[in-house]
Amino acid sequence: MRRRTVIRPVGGGRGCMGMIVFSILASVILTVVVNLLLALARQ
Repeated sequence: MRRRTVIRPVGGGRGCMGMIVFSILASVILTVVVNLLLALARQ
């Protein structure tokens, strides 16, 4: 007997959009922080 598990985002569609926006913002911020650290280390 196979069980089907459906993954539903928390908060429905709006929660899904929030997670997408959060992940994009987090990756942009992380990239900026890494670039700043590399620039400081290069001085």
